Amino acid sequence: MVTETPDVTSYATELLERAAALRSDAALMEEYARRLRATAAALAGCPAAPDWSRPTLERQAASCTSAAGQLRTAAEALRAHAGTGA
Repeated sequence: MVTETPDVTSYATELLERAAALRSDAALMEEYARRLRATAAALAGCPAAPDWSRPTLERQAASCTSAAGQLRTAAEALRAHAGTGA
């Protein structure tokens, strides 16, 4: 009986591509966090801004920062699984 071994190289390539996409997504999330914090800061001096707006924007920014960290962790795990280390 002949069994085929999956092409490990192609799996490693796919994992590395996915890791790169996750790192890119992490960078986007950090940019979103920066924009949210900038908007919150701009609203600081605006008397027409609702009281809830700044804390809500800051919480959303914190969530984006957290998500960015999680995406980077996932990317590194994929890279390690692909056998490339860091």
